[in-house]
Amino acid sequence: MSTLRFKAVEEALKRAPVDATTPGKMPSEYFGKYVFNRSQMSKYLSKETMEIVLDAIDSGTTLNRDIADHVAAGMKMWAVEMGATHYTHWFQPLTEGTAEKHDSFIDYSDGQRNNIIERFSGKLLAQQEPDASSFPSGGIRNTFEARGYTAWDPSSPAFIIDETLCIPTVFISYTGEALDYKTPLLKALSATDNAAVDVCKLFYPDVKKVYSFLGWEQEYFLVDKSLYYARPDLILTERTLLGHESAKNQQLEDHYFGAIPPRVGSFMQEVEHEAYKYGIPLKTCHNEVAPNQFELAPIFGETNLAVDQNLLIMSLMHRIADKHNFKLLLHEKPFAGVNGSGKHNNWSLCTDTGIGLFTPGKNSHENLLFVTFLVNTLYAVYKNNALLKASIMSANNAHRLGANEAPPAIISVFLGKQISAVLDKLENSSEDDEISVDELKKMKLGVAHIPEVLIDNTDRNRTSPFAFTGNRFEYRAVGSSANCSSAMTALNSVVAAQLIEFKKEINKKTEKGMKMEKAIYETLRHYIKESKAIRFEGNGYSEEWKEEAAKRGIDCETSVPLIYDSYTTAQSVEMFESLGVLNEKELHARNEVKWETYAKKIQIEGRVLGDLCLNHIIPVATEYQSMLLDNLYKIKTVFDKDKIEKLSWEGAAIIEEIAEHISAINRNVHDMVEARKVANKIEDAREKAIAYHDTVEVYFSKIRYHVDKLELIVDNRMWTLPKYRELLFIS
Repeated sequence: MSTLRFKAVEEALKRAPVDATTPGKMPSEYFGKYVFNRSQMSKYLSKETMEIVLDAIDSGTTLNRDIADHVAAGMKMWAVEMGATHYTHWFQPLTEGTAEKHDSFIDYSDGQRNNIIERFSGKLLAQQEPDASSFPSGGIRNTFEARGYTAWDPSSPAFIIDETLCIPTVFISYTGEALDYKTPLLKALSATDNAAVDVCKLFYPDVKKVYSFLGWEQEYFLVDKSLYYARPDLILTERTLLGHESAKNQQLEDHYFGAIPPRVGSFMQEVEHEAYKYGIPLKTCHNEVAPNQFELAPIFGETNLAVDQNLLIMSLMHRIADKHNFKLLLHEKPFAGVNGSGKHNNWSLCTDTGIGLFTPGKNSHENLLFVTFLVNTLYAVYKNNALLKASIMSANNAHRLGANEAPPAIISVFLGKQISAVLDKLENSSEDDEISVDELKKMKLGVAHIPEVLIDNTDRNRTSPFAFTGNRFEYRAVGSSANCSSAMTALNSVVAAQLIEFKKEINKKTEKGMKMEKAIYETLRHYIKESKAIRFEGNGYSEEWKEEAAKRGIDCETSVPLIYDSYTTAQSVEMFESLGVLNEKELHARNEVKWETYAKKIQIEGRVLGDLCLNHIIPVATEYQSMLLDNLYKIKTVFDKDKIEKLSWEGAAIIEEIAEHISAINRNVHDMVEARKVANKIEDAREKAIAYHDTVEVYFSKIRYHVDKLELIVDNRMWTLPKYRELLFIS
């Protein structure tokens, strides 16, 4: 009999909520306590240094090393007073996580080998040298070419965690190529700023800067720690490779927005308090649709900072979950048959004068600006839909997309009836009519004491991967474990490139004598017609849409390795290079990393699956089968012939069914291992990834089918792995 599973269940059922560590103050009193933000800088930096640093943050001017020395002195003073003893450059290598190497502040006192002091210079703040060959580089750095650099990003404030001053940085190679997610993101944001400002000046000449804003919604699962450690597949792959769905899962839709379980509530409370200390403005938390699935989300922030905060909050959540006897699962599809987890990226643009560029205006002039940015974004997504899909695709996310409320692996745009009507009217009008967007409508519910409900100018479509939601776009296809930088780099880049093309088109027409407003209208009409194929208002899950999308020429590829090819098409390379975001060498290198990562993940999952089948499932099924055979033999020794035939036929059928499933599992595991051996001999990263997708991963569902059938047959007391009803309903 299995003891580990039942001990784990027993421990999980006995858990009581862990008291959350609370500051006992209002959030405003300790918000940003561990962050070297503007408030702290004003206390530890001179007025002159402060002005120069803020100018660098707000305007993008370059800081010189002398200023870095002044900042380092103030930063160290603050950090030491806060209890920090070490510092680290905190960067984002191509591993989806973060990296850090801790160094102590101590140094020998000048000329005094027996005495040490705490020292931190501008040089140490501005630049460090991690081993670039030990991180994924796609061939840019080899073992004998190890040098790489991290360089300080002043626009993302330093913070203290575990007595260590963490300094957000970029990570580049000795030869200058980006080896991280932050470097191209910063370049893409700069490109968007420049291109958007140029277009804004057609309407408002006083606009000097355009900010890209991001509001992420982080979905996740919590599983009791004991149950987690009884599942080797969760430990090694973060998803259940086996497991029959529970009789009850999410079909009653009773978990969504339901009362938060006490243990989870305590966890959420501590996450919120810790987030505030790090200046992360968490606003929302709630139960998600699937059992033991939850979500949190902050107030919108500038995109670069929002990305860093998301990476930090994921790290904090892992640590706090462990304290509360949970394991945090950020995998996009840890459980079959229920919702996966995404990280919806709410994206918008705003000027330094306070104009939301995706917010409908109060007059025709403001609405023309709104429609200009809306249509250019629409056109950019249309022209680059395959690239945008590649930016969010991974081995993990492939399991989620198109299943249980996740958007499909086809990029389309939802605008809603009212905005669609505005564009249709503009497209079909021969005159430059005034553009108007209806104000919020009111709905009377017919109940005297209930106030009127204001109706938004767009509905919501949960099956759309890229939906307009009133004053922003919600990029729903991003995966829960992903670094938002990948999606945000691609999105900001394609929009920047499109805005540049738009401005060129306007210039051509005005240089030929056409009035500015007419040139804008004429160009927008062309874009609306050209991009119509990307607009879809219906059910993205339907088979009809898949067929229709293919007819429209929208990318419908589902093979992850092939989807990555979109990064290195002539169109993508030209676009990224023209903006200065990524060059062709960097793009090819990143694809190498993606293909290698994909193959390794499928390889690991295949190994774990084979091990579970051969060392857990088959032995238990065989043992149960032996018990049934023994029972059948005893029946034949006790009862007469007539009764034996009546009593034993069902037992014999079950024994035969078990044998068939065991045989199928053995056969498929053997074939999967052989396919893996063949794939492992392939040296080309792309071809290896394709082989793993086409010849190895295909066995996963075949094997799982037979294992899950056995789970329903084998004595529950003998089954070694915690079942879905335990993993998903104990919290």
